[in-house]
Amino acid sequence: MALTPHEQELIDRVQDGLGIAGTWEPASSGERFDILDPATGEIIKSVADATAEDAVRALDAAVAAQDSWAATAARERSNTLRRAFDLLMAHKEDFALLMSIEMGKPIAEARGEVNYGGEFLRWFSEEAVRVRGDYRENPEGSGTMVVSHIPVGPCYFITPWNFPLAMATRKIAPALAAGCTVVIKPAELTPLTTIFFAQLLAEAGLPAGVVNVVPTSNPSAQSQRLLSDPRLRKLSFTGSTPVGKMLLAAAAPSVLRTSMELGGNAPFLVFEDADLDRAVEGVLLAKFRNIGQACTAANRIIVHESVADEFARRVGEKVAEMTIGRGAEEGIDIGALVDERAVAKTARLVKDAVDTGAVVVTGGAAIEGRGNFFQPTVLDKLSSQSAMMREEIFGPVLGIIRFSTEGEAVKIANDTEYGLVSYVFTENIHRGHRMIEELETGMMGLNTGLVSNAAAPFGGIKQSGIGREGGFEGINEFLSTKYTLLPR
Repeated sequence: MALTPHEQELIDRVQDGLGIAGTWEPASSGERFDILDPATGEIIKSVADATAEDAVRALDAAVAAQDSWAATAARERSNTLRRAFDLLMAHKEDFALLMSIEMGKPIAEARGEVNYGGEFLRWFSEEAVRVRGDYRENPEGSGTMVVSHIPVGPCYFITPWNFPLAMATRKIAPALAAGCTVVIKPAELTPLTTIFFAQLLAEAGLPAGVVNVVPTSNPSAQSQRLLSDPRLRKLSFTGSTPVGKMLLAAAAPSVLRTSMELGGNAPFLVFEDADLDRAVEGVLLAKFRNIGQACTAANRIIVHESVADEFARRVGEKVAEMTIGRGAEEGIDIGALVDERAVAKTARLVKDAVDTGAVVVTGGAAIEGRGNFFQPTVLDKLSSQSAMMREEIFGPVLGIIRFSTEGEAVKIANDTEYGLVSYVFTENIHRGHRMIEELETGMMGLNTGLVSNAAAPFGGIKQSGIGREGGFEGINEFLSTKYTLLPR
């Protein structure tokens, strides 16, 4: 299936070069790489393939722009971000459609991502003018202590393919608000949305060189070069924990400031007193949002044995009714997974779960034919030995494991090296408070399957990451604290 004329016109409006110092240019090597529609396997566009030398030129541009951007009045930085928000909302349908084409997510969810991604622009446009300091007498009375906050400096951002707009705005907006310049490497599977967003920033009046975009098919070479450059002062990465560990090692020699939003293995606890209608609604949202391709996706559905049969039945009926198809079309619930490797991994995890005792309630197989489709799947009676209990699924597969006591549920939930988010459904407020204290995650949804919000600090503990994005805390990741003593 070829792109429609409207889709093709949209794709043609997206630049295909490297965004360096306010211009769009080919890679120095002349090389390009293809972007595929995951629903059809067809090439939708090719873009310039940045070399490590190109990335250094992008950093040159960011360094050159750093002092003037940091000196720009906070209100002016705020106004630029607000104009970007207004433009994004005006072009909401274009961005939603572009994401659906290049990533596969259903168009309704893509519209939701535009709203979510836009909120980071609006939130940090407001935070730009609220960077706080302190002025107080020291305890000895011998002087006054002045605490101020200054921009960290040039930043390098590595964003994932699953939320190509929101992950860019979640990093770029606070950096710009703080007065930092940026080099961003979008995921090679989905660079078009980030490129299109950079075009929008220029339209909003962002000065040349403040944000530079360098897509590449060889991210390790690019990252190694930039992380060894002493002019770079900040790295922010969203992606897998193994890659995050390698980046942390590469950043260590320069003692580089880092923010890491890494993998998840989210537990979803349903207690015997839960409102099952609400729990079913919550798990469908927490599991199947973005076709299950989210670090916040519910990975281990831990259900009390007294309600597990009914819960599995209700969830299975809802999932069996989901529509499957190309995400850019209206009315689709489950779009294509991002590539063939994602389909193969999902199939492997389902087979392992069944081999270790799980029962298929609905779905359970890849869909033959063109595109990277997998049936939305519900598995019941998952074994604690299954690979799904340890690995991030990143696919439309929901697996239920049963428990008998609250202590057992907490033990299962915490039995992982990850600690990003958890979900708890109970009508007992005291139990809810116990879960806040006992579950080892950086975020928790109590009787809700959606926790992400631009005004909230997003991030995890353990091997799920370092630092926070969003909220009042988000801008602090891009500020250095400076203390000055004024003696009497």
